[in-house]
Amino acid sequence: MSKKVIDLLNQARERELHAIMSYMVQHYELDDAGYDKLGSRIKEIAIAEMKHAEELGERILFLGGVPATKPAADVKKGLSIPDMMKHDIGLETDAVKMYNSSAVTCAAEGDNVSKAIFEKLLDDEEGHLDEFQKTIEHIEKLGDVYINSLIG
Repeated sequence: MSKKVIDLLNQARERELHAIMSYMVQHYELDDAGYDKLGSRIKEIAIAEMKHAEELGERILFLGGVPATKPAADVKKGLSIPDMMKHDIGLETDAVKMYNSSAVTCAAEGDNVSKAIFEKLLDDEEGHLDEFQKTIEHIEKLGDVYINSLIG
């Protein structure tokens, strides 16, 4: 199979590993600060990203490649809730752009299975992006009132 497709799958896997680590750190920090509602939701998204990384790794192995094991970037710690959401919006926006482009490339390379994987991941990432965007919109409109509703 195409080295180009394996490289795209590995780049996606590195992004997913970064998202997993970022979201788990956020989950721990939010839970520790008492923002259990938001922390639990971020944990669920991290687990979804874990499943993405696993699916990408399995496809890479099937194609004869070696799955990446290092995240795309270092994790940012100690962010405020609004800054977390802005950071997460950036991660998901980048993933959406990359996965759209990757699906097109996979189709051009004749790998419709990898294309379908990117399209499935794309659907999930758009859902995460929408959720983070709605959260930041609520924060911007309601401020601390909304943030305080995330406690407990």
